[in-house]
Amino acid sequence: MLNKQELLKQIEHTIGKPRVLELTALMRKHHFPLTDLIDLTFHEDKNVSFRASWLLENILLKNTAEYIDYLSYLIKRFPDANNPSSQRHYANIMIRLTSPKANKAIKEKLNGVDMEPVIEKLFDWLIDPKVLVAVKCSAGEALMHLSKRYDWIAEELANQMEFLMKNGTAAIQARGKMILGKLEPPAP
Repeated sequence: MLNKQELLKQIEHTIGKPRVLELTALMRKHHFPLTDLIDLTFHEDKNVSFRASWLLENILLKNTAEYIDYLSYLIKRFPDANNPSSQRHYANIMIRLTSPKANKAIKEKLNGVDMEPVIEKLFDWLIDPKVLVAVKCSAGEALMHLSKRYDWIAEELANQMEFLMKNGTAAIQARGKMILGKLEPPAP
């Protein structure tokens, strides 16, 4: 049986992708409580926080529906994701959760959850010059998905992406073009 303390010992030191995959499989096998893993993503040691976030992304993306009961807690904690190394994982998770291709049960679960704090955090990441470009790209894509539910997002997101693209990197240019191309124009 794997518990929070045992997992913490496993991720206190550098791990690679093979170990992440092993730990992910072990956590799934033992029904590791996702609340404990989410809490570890906010650990005071930024390296532990990063590794826990990496595990969280892997475990959720493997079979999100298996962890549907934990999504409200994840959404509640999302605005606290301030570790730059964890933000990318959280943004990637949000892309998958909000994707039009997401599992029907996930969509239904999220429809009952207030996503405004997540949206606010995603926009904060877009605006903050210290946030990594990869996080901005993923935040923009997640916001694009959320614009289907919250129509006010489209105009603000378009403005932010156009601003970022003015002097942005190749990555922000490419993702920005994709996002702007997929945003639905607001209804007249």
